[in-house]
Amino acid sequence: MKKIHEFTVIPSLPTRLARLYDIAYNLWWTWDSEAIELWRRLDFDLWEVVYHNPIRLLGNIPQEKLQALSEDDSFLAHMDRVTSRLDSYLSSTSWFDTRYSDRDNRTIAYFSFEYGLAESFPIYSGGLGILSGDHLKSASDLGLPLVGVGLLYRRGYFRQYLNTDGWQQEYLPPIDVFSLPIELQTESTGNPLIIKVRIGKHDVSCQCWKVRVGRVSLYLLDTNLPENTPEDREITSQLYGGDTDLRIRQEMVLGVGGYRALRKLGFNPAVCHMNEGHAAFQGLERIREAIAEEKLTFDEARIATSSGNVFTTHTPVPAGNDRFPSDRILDYFAEFITELGLTVDKFLGLGREDENDPGEMFCMTVLALKLSAHSNGVSLLHGSVSRNMWKRLWPEAPVSEIPITAITNGIHIRTWLSGEMAALFDRYLGVRWWSDPVDTSVWERVDRIPDAELWRTHERRAERLVSFVRKRLREQLIRRGLPSSEIKLADEVLDPDRLTIGFARRFASYKRGTLLFKDPERLAKILDHPERPVQIIFAGKAHPADHPGKELIRQIVHFCRQQEFRHHVVFLEDYDIDIARYLVQGVDVWLNTPRRPLEASGTSGMKAAANGVLHLSIPDGWWNEAYEGDNGWSIGSGENYNDPEYQDRIESETLYELLEKDIVPLFYERGRDDLPRGWIQRMKRCLITLCPKFNTNRMLLDYAEKFYFPSTDRYHALTADHFKTARIAAEWEKRVLGHWKQVQIVSVACDAENQVVQVDQQVSIEVEINLSDLHPEDISAQIYYGRMSSEGEILNGKVHVLQYADRQPNGNALFKGTIRCRNSGRFGFSARVVASHPDLPLQDRMKNLTWG
Repeated sequence: MKKIHEFTVIPSLPTRLARLYDIAYNLWWTWDSEAIELWRRLDFDLWEVVYHNPIRLLGNIPQEKLQALSEDDSFLAHMDRVTSRLDSYLSSTSWFDTRYSDRDNRTIAYFSFEYGLAESFPIYSGGLGILSGDHLKSASDLGLPLVGVGLLYRRGYFRQYLNTDGWQQEYLPPIDVFSLPIELQTESTGNPLIIKVRIGKHDVSCQCWKVRVGRVSLYLLDTNLPENTPEDREITSQLYGGDTDLRIRQEMVLGVGGYRALRKLGFNPAVCHMNEGHAAFQGLERIREAIAEEKLTFDEARIATSSGNVFTTHTPVPAGNDRFPSDRILDYFAEFITELGLTVDKFLGLGREDENDPGEMFCMTVLALKLSAHSNGVSLLHGSVSRNMWKRLWPEAPVSEIPITAITNGIHIRTWLSGEMAALFDRYLGVRWWSDPVDTSVWERVDRIPDAELWRTHERRAERLVSFVRKRLREQLIRRGLPSSEIKLADEVLDPDRLTIGFARRFASYKRGTLLFKDPERLAKILDHPERPVQIIFAGKAHPADHPGKELIRQIVHFCRQQEFRHHVVFLEDYDIDIARYLVQGVDVWLNTPRRPLEASGTSGMKAAANGVLHLSIPDGWWNEAYEGDNGWSIGSGENYNDPEYQDRIESETLYELLEKDIVPLFYERGRDDLPRGWIQRMKRCLITLCPKFNTNRMLLDYAEKFYFPSTDRYHALTADHFKTARIAAEWEKRVLGHWKQVQIVSVACDAENQVVQVDQQVSIEVEINLSDLHPEDISAQIYYGRMSSEGEILNGKVHVLQYADRQPNGNALFKGTIRCRNSGRFGFSARVVASHPDLPLQDRMKNLTWG
């Protein structure tokens, strides 16, 4: 085969335009409206052709036009304003600089399988990737010392188109990585920085690329190198593609390779945040490194490194978590297991809920939970669901004490906000709504916005949405090969003055994309009302292997073709960031109909809410905690159903009722000035109540102050002086667990048992414990108490720690304390003993419970 000699060609920018490169190579421009306008100004039509990719834009503009722009005073003034804004952003004092300027060695590493940063950078599939991208953007706004780690997919995620029957088809266009804003990382010699990952019996080479996201750097690994085998070059070929083997190898590159890349780049992260279980192998690599460098035992290294690990789970159903056959895991980790100093059974047990069940598959979520000091779901409701899902890991702990908490997701508001709405906020809220990301009080000023200005701003976005939909619909109908008569209808579909509902998300069965069509005749009457018409825009992809999800899309497309729906219902193909931006900025109502409680969070409604779009949703995910009665609508009150068909019928009828009696009349109720005053007031309540809380600035503050900073302090304390504290903690754990089976609660005495006490009266309790060869300071004697359910269970119990009193003549230890019940009713308590050491992670301590 002939040898091809490669080189790269870049645009030749006039000297005066050189700083366009600085803007293009920092994705800060994706959330700065003036920067986006600068790219449009270069060549509006070409900007659309290159799909909003400034690197390709600069490479395709004729040289003579670039020369003319370098002499255009107006354009140069615009460019200078944008570069000045970028320079000011990068050099300004951040929230972190102000509050934590004394913190050194505080690097936070964020691992994610996908990142949704811009439509022109397609290494994301949906909500998980969008969240990861927004996470980095807010980390930049706050100035957190965070670096991202991911994979550079050469074909990204699939693109969607529909055949003439409405059935989803997929294709994978290659990504031209040399037209992306990425920089290859090199050694001091100038050669590419190469990371080796042992996969099975051979090494795989990975190169590393850097993406600038404001103040934050994202590092992406890529295995498409000549020295790798064709099979290994395919590891970073496609997001969520291939079989089980490919997924394992991808997750090894992300977790093991990603951590090694950071170390080779000079980072020594105190905290590693695993966004979903895909990155859980990072925890093993961190342990392996500590063992190799400090000659630690596995348990010593685990205790130390897990103190600096954070894990976020996004999946509310067991089937959504990666599970791999044990034999495949062993094929890839044979040498790794030896380096960890573990037996095969001990290693496989790290990924099993029941460590002693050889038939159980290896679960990445279980591995992450066991190796992280902090774990969380992505909404309050999802935190509760997750504690119930994974309670087998802590069989003796009450569900309420399972060590999985919740930090509700958010969105990066500036990324998703329309330019017109941002200008309106600047005018009436002042620039602090974006320049001071921790000041939430500024959102109270939304009431200052005149109703007419807010509504006219929204109307302009509705007009742009309709124009965009007609253009996209026409293109997809031509692609589908439909008759010209049907293609012409694309120019007539939708009306910007009608009430518009948006429904856009991944099409999975539990999201119930067709719930609105449960009663087609009733829906048709709502949509085609002579005085108060309604229209709906659908968009979304189904996973290529999800045939029920594809069937939902096909059904909607068939509804779109029926005479009673064809002017009122549209399905847009190939849902991505660009389509999402138009929808969340231009519709009037954002609809979400998941089967509760299967929506972990659901951030699309937050993006719509930031634009004043009202949310209409099942009270699931984030909406369960966000709905306040006047800031949107709730479909039901969170009832649980055993019969899915009955649930669909009841909730679809509730949805129709809301539309007919509340939502549609409110939208069309106009005064003499043609303003829907009642609707506008609800829009303002939406902005005031949702924007301050459901954004990634608040989310990052929660992560920083609840997880990142405490984990950093704990990690440094455990690893100081060659891991001295971690070694002591591991020795303590070995000693205590060796005697734990002999620990017994001998007696419990209560001065109020089976008696009636008054509210707020103290109840005295004494617990006698046989500690075997342990010391009182090795354990925590506790009372778990609370109101009793009708089934005889303690509901949402509280914990009271008893104080050591003295040794009994028989050698047992006596602990005493009092509890106080603040409410009336039937109360109960149980005594328990918990292994107690300040340097052991909570997930370890909660495994060692002895109940009386």
